[in-house]
Amino acid sequence: MKNFTEGSIARQLGWFALPILLANLLQASTLLINGLWVGNLLGSTAFGAVAIGTTVIMVVLAFAIGVNNATLTVFAQLRGEGDRAAIHAYLSAFVIILALLSALIGVTGFAFTDPLLNLLDTPAAVHDAAKVYLRINFVGAFFLVGYNFIGTVLRAFGDSKTPLYFVLLATVLTTLLSPLFIAVMGLGVAGAAYAIVLAQAGALFVSLVYLERKFSGHRFRLQVPKRKEVYTIMRLGIPSGVQMVVIYAGMTAILSLVNSLGAHAVAGFGAAQRLDSIVLLPTVALGIAVNAMAAQNIGAQKWQRVAQISRVGVIYAISVMLMMACILFIWAEPLVRLFLQDEGSVAFGKTYLRTLAFFYPFIGLNFIFNGVVRGAGAMFQVLMLNIISLWLLRVPLTYWMIDWYGASGVGLGIGLSFVLSCLFSFAYYQWGGWRTNKLFAQARR
Repeated sequence: MKNFTEGSIARQLGWFALPILLANLLQASTLLINGLWVGNLLGSTAFGAVAIGTTVIMVVLAFAIGVNNATLTVFAQLRGEGDRAAIHAYLSAFVIILALLSALIGVTGFAFTDPLLNLLDTPAAVHDAAKVYLRINFVGAFFLVGYNFIGTVLRAFGDSKTPLYFVLLATVLTTLLSPLFIAVMGLGVAGAAYAIVLAQAGALFVSLVYLERKFSGHRFRLQVPKRKEVYTIMRLGIPSGVQMVVIYAGMTAILSLVNSLGAHAVAGFGAAQRLDSIVLLPTVALGIAVNAMAAQNIGAQKWQRVAQISRVGVIYAISVMLMMACILFIWAEPLVRLFLQDEGSVAFGKTYLRTLAFFYPFIGLNFIFNGVVRGAGAMFQVLMLNIISLWLLRVPLTYWMIDWYGASGVGLGIGLSFVLSCLFSFAYYQWGGWRTNKLFAQARR
């Protein structure tokens, strides 16, 4: 477990972020590999169904994932303070709350699959397949939340390497199980969903075995959460959860706009989004690393180091995202063809990626500024920034650009929103009141 309140910031940020990047890359590869098998074995229609299903499942699970994300700030600050008793109490509280949330959301999502798909104006050609994919994933929601929670807690204490192995296992299992279930057993889209769920279940099982062996002497036991613990978790978790809902709901709204352009656009956008998510992974990893490092130093009241973490994060983010933008611009078409072969879908995906490519540094800076602010526990403020970014900027701009430029306007609208949302995030980071936020003060009175 690493202490980030001393030592070289540039070195620590790089080495801490690298395993997070690799883990995120592997986690994205799970969906990527699954999508490759679906697209090549079952065709573009099935691929479109999986793309829509993936978006919906993430929207529905977003709240639980957001609450889980709050664990990084809570435990990193407690690590900085050195409060072991509070660590054990909050760990128990998070386990109980997240287990209940994932179960509730999974059951509710399963029951309302049809209304969710209808809300998106899902094309009839992919509706039934998307329904099957969704329901199986809802059944396995607990596994996804579970192993991600364990990984987040470990990162809060400075261990970013161990979660990498859990995600690696999930990726390997997905790679092996997807063709087995899809083609060999003839389960089609349902087989793709079974492969994902079983891979996540395997990762959760191994992570629990690891914790039992690593921390067997700590005698962790679940206990009824106290009022102060529930208060703090809800104060951070609700805005963080709503933030994730806002993000994924915004993505869903964009998908709904793309749906109006036809089946080729849906498939092309699905392929492009998978590549898009991979391109953003370095700054996502940097944002997580900055969050944990800033939170530890805020807990230890070392504000000069917090400012240094921000500066180093900005330099890293700009450098990496410019490089990724160049790669994506040059190889957009062959990368899209990894998933799809029909020319209409490929043309849409290529245009989208090339249009968006050089807007990426702006969204990269967003992750850094918001990561530092989250480290202070200012989750409501980050929520408001995301509402502005997605619902006041990205969705309206994309709608207008599609209206003016047709299919080519999708990437342009999203890219312009990156620029404007970056300006809002920087303004709050520079002049906002996040530095005065007290994470535990009210809860401990």
